[in-house]
Amino acid sequence: MLTPADDYLLHQTPYPIDTVYTTDRNFYDRYFFNGYRRDGEVYFAFAMGQYQNMGVFDAAFSIVYQGRQKQVRASRRMGADRMDARVGPIRVEIVEPLRKVRVVIEPNEHGVSGDLLFEARSLPNEEPHFNRRGMMTMDYTRMTQHGSWSGTLTFEGTTFNLGDSTWWGSRDHSWGIRGVGGRDLRGAPPTAIPQFFWTWAPLNFDKICTLFTASELSDGTRWHQSGVILTPYPDATETECAIDHDLSFQKGTRWIDKATLTLTPHSGEPLEITVQPLYHFLMQGIGYGHPKWGHGMWVGEDVVGGDEYVTKEANPMENLHVQTVSLVRAGAHEGIGIFEHIIMGPHQRYGFREMLDPAR
Repeated sequence: MLTPADDYLLHQTPYPIDTVYTTDRNFYDRYFFNGYRRDGEVYFAFAMGQYQNMGVFDAAFSIVYQGRQKQVRASRRMGADRMDARVGPIRVEIVEPLRKVRVVIEPNEHGVSGDLLFEARSLPNEEPHFNRRGMMTMDYTRMTQHGSWSGTLTFEGTTFNLGDSTWWGSRDHSWGIRGVGGRDLRGAPPTAIPQFFWTWAPLNFDKICTLFTASELSDGTRWHQSGVILTPYPDATETECAIDHDLSFQKGTRWIDKATLTLTPHSGEPLEITVQPLYHFLMQGIGYGHPKWGHGMWVGEDVVGGDEYVTKEANPMENLHVQTVSLVRAGAHEGIGIFEHIIMGPHQRYGFREMLDPAR
């Protein structure tokens, strides 16, 4: 079916834009944004995804304030027009490609709304391509970018004017194949204990931005990694780095209680970043692993929902996937950002031997 996108010179296959290149059910195209006030007292995150071969388009927006995490979620049948980035009360507008993006959450019964403008602080970084075969198939591209926020944000009756203080954040846009649309139900041979070690940390400082990510097998072998030091606009630059990490975990959990990340440029001195956690944002709030509102799951023709978590009451072993809002320091630079992690199964370096044994 022809749609407005087909009038642009951007086709990648012999088919109209509403038809993707693969029949894999797990093909997706998704935005993620987060933002935080410089003191870390308020945090928000947003995800919006299209799942062309599932026929689903969903989105969720979540805010943490004073120990409460509230979210509004929406899902609908996808339709043919991939440029129609609206789901329930949530929409995204590309104001200036790779520089400015507007995110709108219209007022709704769940008490979470906003009209926000993301403006790039850094160059967009194309992370190394994700390609993993086996238990979890991945074949996708991700772009990550640091930015600042303006506009307004409402949590129940409290409205924040983001222009009154410094609000930073980051965004990513990823597309390809990832295990989000449900498991392949065909038979498969037995495998070892499922294992997934994932870390991702986009961080904002006054004069630099940094990106760290590492995905490892149980023996510490990295199947994906990236480290970047960026200087903000107007003199934006990007320096690729080697990486390392030293993580410490809260006893009885797989959540970090401190971390040191090292970025080493190919020519230059290592940059050592200390991570001081403030609190943990539950990724289920924006669909990651949610039993009903998980990414690509059919909820209904046009459905809006919402709920609330008390973050201190969350069970860490039932919420492995978190973004840890953290104050960070790198030499003379002080900043803030998130350390996202999900650690499932064995990992020798940090003493995990089973599927879900906690730190001791």
